[in-house]
Amino acid sequence: MTITVAVSNSALFSPAVPKPPAAPGGHITISRKKCLKKLETGGGGARINAWVDSMRASSPTHKSAATLSENEDQNSWILHHPSALSMFEQITNASKGKQIVIFLDYDGTLSPIVEDPDQAFMTNEMRDAVRDVAKYFPTAIVTGRCRDKVYSFVRLSELYYAGSHGMDIKGPAKGRQYKKGNHEAVLFQPATEFLPMIDEVYKALMEKTKSIPGAKVENNKFCVSVHFRCVDEKRWTALAELVKSVINDYPKLRLTQGRKVLEVRPSIKWDKGKALEFLLESLGYANSNDVLPIYIGDDRSDEDAFKVLRNRGQGFGVLVSKGPKETNASYSLQEPLEVMNFLQRLVEWKKSLLSRY
Repeated sequence: MTITVAVSNSALFSPAVPKPPAAPGGHITISRKKCLKKLETGGGGARINAWVDSMRASSPTHKSAATLSENEDQNSWILHHPSALSMFEQITNASKGKQIVIFLDYDGTLSPIVEDPDQAFMTNEMRDAVRDVAKYFPTAIVTGRCRDKVYSFVRLSELYYAGSHGMDIKGPAKGRQYKKGNHEAVLFQPATEFLPMIDEVYKALMEKTKSIPGAKVENNKFCVSVHFRCVDEKRWTALAELVKSVINDYPKLRLTQGRKVLEVRPSIKWDKGKALEFLLESLGYANSNDVLPIYIGDDRSDEDAFKVLRNRGQGFGVLVSKGPKETNASYSLQEPLEVMNFLQRLVEWKKSLLSRY
């Protein structure tokens, strides 16, 4: 069965993407606010400088004054975003009478962030944990990666996959009846008309970035990722200028930023939050109180999903981070190992419940 959703152009196309509000208790430095303001209003050099400032702020290894200041607030941040492991009982108590649905980012969540994105392999133990979770709960991988690429890493046919930030969604090879219906081929691609344009931009960026050692361009089908994790920080400005010069010729595309990556995406109102809502609807939980979505991710793009859960007042966002970050997530985990431990505990908890009956 193929599930389609009719979405009008006015609902999809957006000239600008609004900045999500800070979560209660979230921390944002003055310099960060100024940086975001420049991104929204700046032009030319000011906008490029804002991108570079943002690239520095998102660097996991970069120790700026702002980062050090945030680290001083670690204890305060943890109070507002406690560990999902330490709050495990509270999370499971909230699921009574409800179906848990699991959403997982890939890079930095199921696998560590590595220098070569083509080598971002998950461990066999993590794969086993995800496979076991999918036996008891509908489980989806929601990633900026190309769907086929992330499937080659995960290799679990029983999952839902939402690639390209949710612009390429497909269900399990064999449908599972978690609630109702047989979801053999949930498939949604709201940006197919952009494919030729994305391919053009990919080729242009491949050529342009040859002058920047360490830059890697990845075609993720409905978006293009420019990884700068191996680029000398002194060359970040030059890289940002090159990327910007390419997309200036494509007004229907926009530039966003993730963890050590610049991403070129279609300017449509579709993101990981929309993908989460679409998958819940596909599972039969569009307007249901009988579901508890749990979304685990580490990247700025995951904030769109965290925000959806906060606005719904339903489910929990879990940010994977070793340090304080502004976030709409309710809970935190420090690294992929803790993500695996959390998934394993969910499985053991579910097995314990079932053994009582």
